[in-house]
Order: sequence, then structure tokens, then C-alpha cells
Amino acid sequence: MQLEKGGPGGRAPLPSLLYRGAGEAGEPEDGGKREMVTEPWTIGRRYRGYIRAKWAVIFATLLATILLMLYAVVAGSANLSVADVVRTLLGKGDARMNVIIWNIRLPRVLAAVVAGMGLSVAGAVAQSVLRNPLASPFTLGITQGAAFGAAVAIFFLGAGGVRNMEHVFINNPYVVVISAFTGALATTLVVIFLAKMFRATPEALVLSGVALSSLFQAGTMLIQYFADDVTVASIVFWTFGDIGRATWRDLGIMTVVVLAATLYFMHNRWNYNALDSGEETAKALGVDVERVRLSGMFVTALVTAVIVAFLGIIGFIGLIGPHIMRRLIGGDHRYLIPASTVFGGFILLASDTVGRVILSPVILPVGIVTSALGAPVFLYVLMRGYRR
Repeated sequence: MQLEKGGPGGRAPLPSLLYRGAGEAGEPEDGGKREMVTEPWTIGRRYRGYIRAKWAVIFATLLATILLMLYAVVAGSANLSVADVVRTLLGKGDARMNVIIWNIRLPRVLAAVVAGMGLSVAGAVAQSVLRNPLASPFTLGITQGAAFGAAVAIFFLGAGGVRNMEHVFINNPYVVVISAFTGALATTLVVIFLAKMFRATPEALVLSGVALSSLFQAGTMLIQYFADDVTVASIVFWTFGDIGRATWRDLGIMTVVVLAATLYFMHNRWNYNALDSGEETAKALGVDVERVRLSGMFVTALVTAVIVAFLGIIGFIGLIGPHIMRRLIGGDHRYLIPASTVFGGFILLASDTVGRVILSPVILPVGIVTSALGAPVFLYVLMRGYRR
């Protein structure tokens, strides 16, 4: 059941809007006594300003992402100018420019944005339905479950191969996607089972994710131990987390899945707002908690599986994006979902661009960069939770 816009669980609390001189969390900015605002037009004006500020953050992030996309197309070991890029996009470039831009740069840049969007919005929803600020596809073991599923497909179904010493590839991505989705879904069901049957705490769920990650990593290493050189190369290459392997076909599949998932999450935004108030409150408001939780985690697993199947393991995007956006605009999912989506694309594109230019012409896998950025954020969120 969808909550109506004006329902009790629909709108985020506005304590700071109802008092003159109130700062963050409604505290007086000057330390003095708060004076409650009773004029309806004043409350309405402040609320509109409050909403405009949220949209300003979203549009600023979107603009920054677009500008970074333009830079990412130009940046790299090949010396390209903005004029070269524009000329090539207009169909007036030479053969070399066409190959670099249309076959290498554009698919890579767009895949980074789409994958970042999907992982970030999946993290935002996972944190909501599990009521755990540390939840994300990576920390809950969903990514590693998908990785194990993909390794099974590569080893047992022959979905990987080697063209030459420098080109390892996945020759049957659809089989890998299905197998990765199975692994991700299995992990998701285990997490939900633990949360429901044992009433596990948020910390226990994260620790369960760590345990599941170790289990799946052990399974992947076992497969590598018995695999031949070609299969091992395919699995290792795949687990690096590399945006550069994306093709236009891969980009199309990821875009459809991420767009459909984001629309589904936005459709349930009021339900997620209600869940933030607690299960009992959500049930009292008419929310089918079990359905919302199961469907949310199912779609999260699907998004994660598709992205991981095509690009490999990319960690912490689902933790960094939602956490930073929640700090900037609050926990109202009407704004948190689009904000996390856009910011996730920005983070992953920025990470991939750094990996391409910092040691140029050597290109670092994006998984290395995101893990280096995400580990400090993970520790910060963990320590902040313990202080509370």
C-alpha cells in the first residue's frame, strides 16, 4: 500500500522550520530561547526554501557529473582536445579519433555513471529496508555472492576466454549475469532470514555480511585452485572491477536495469519513509513491511548482479553515496533516492578518471580506487554509530 503524500509517514520532520532563529536540528543559533513560528505563510515559505535547498544539491551534483563526463572523455594517455571530441561527435573525426571516442572513451564514461548510479541507489534502499546505515551491496556480501556466481559460470559453463596475452574476455555475459544474480539473491535471502528469525542488530547484520563475504571468497579461491590457466585468468580479470571492459551492449543492459530499478524505488519512496520510523509504525500506516523489504532487497540484488557481472567487483559506492547525501539533504526518500543515484554516478566516474590519469599511461582498476576511498568512510560511519 502506498502512503498518501500528506500522510503521517510521508513528510520528513521539520523541527528547524518551526522556530525563529533555529539552526540544525532545531537548536537556536545564538543559544537563546526559541520562538515558535505560528504564521502559516512563514512556515510555508520556510518549507519551500527547505525543499529548494534539497533540489539545489541534486542539480548541483548533476551539473558536476556532466562537467566531469566532458573532462573524462578528453582526459587520458591519448592527447585529445575538446575540439577533437566535438568534431568526432559530429561525425567529422578521423578513424583514430572515432575508435578512441566511440569505442573506448564514451562507453567507459557512460558505464561508470550508470554503474555508480545503480550501486548507490541500491545501497540507499538496502540501508532503508534493513534500517542499517552500514548496509550496502558490498558490506552485506551481496557483491561477493554475485562474484562467486560469476566464477561458477566461468568455470563450469565456460563463460570466459583469452584472445591473446593482453585480452581476457567474458564470451557469454548473459549466463554470467544469471549466475551472478543467483549468488547475489542467495546472499540477500540469508541476510533477510537472519534479520527476521534472529532479530539481528545492525552490527550483527554487517558482521554476517563479512562472514558471507569470506565464505564466497573461499569458494571463488577453491574454483581458481582447480581451474586451468585460462579460467583463472578470466576470473581474476573479472574480479578486478574494470570499467574499461564495458561495451555498448553491456551499457544498454545496465541502463535498462538501473533505470527500471530506480523508478521502482521512487514508486516506493513513501513506504521507505515509513520504514525509517520503525516496523510497527509502518504497519500502523498500512505498509506491507515484509513485501516492501523482500521486493526492495530482490531488486537491489538484481541491480548489483547485473553491474558486477559486467564490470566486476566495485566496492563501497553503495555506502559512500547514500551516506554523504543523507548528511546533506536528510533521509526523506523523495530526495535521497535521486540524490544518491546522481552522486553515485559522480563518485564512480571520478574514481575511474583518477585511476586513468594518476599513473598515465598505466590504468588502475576502478575497484582499487573505490576501495581506497570507501574504507575510511566505512570506518567513520562505524565509529559514529558506536559513539551514539
